[in-house]
Amino acid sequence: MSKLSPDELLHLSKLSALRFSEAELRAFGADLEAVLGYVELLEQAPTEGVEPTSLPIPFPTPLRDDEPAEPLPAEEAVANAPERSGTAFAVPKVIDEG
Repeated sequence: MSKLSPDELLHLSKLSALRFSEAELRAFGADLEAVLGYVELLEQAPTEGVEPTSLPIPFPTPLRDDEPAEPLPAEEAVANAPERSGTAFAVPKVIDEG
């Protein structure tokens, strides 16, 4: 597995809206490398014949008919939002359009 470059780590931290010091970025890189290494190990597990959603014990998923219903009133939909702008959720900008 190739190591992530410092530029890739900075890019990932920006995408996730996280700020790291130089030391924290190195630790983040080491932790992320360990996680990716574990994922590579899991990819080697034999999975032929295993259903993608199989469980070790039967667990019936309750289903209901998908029928259209009236939507929530806009005021009620955003009533518990931490921040809002009128009847819309207000969220921090995370993508730079420049």
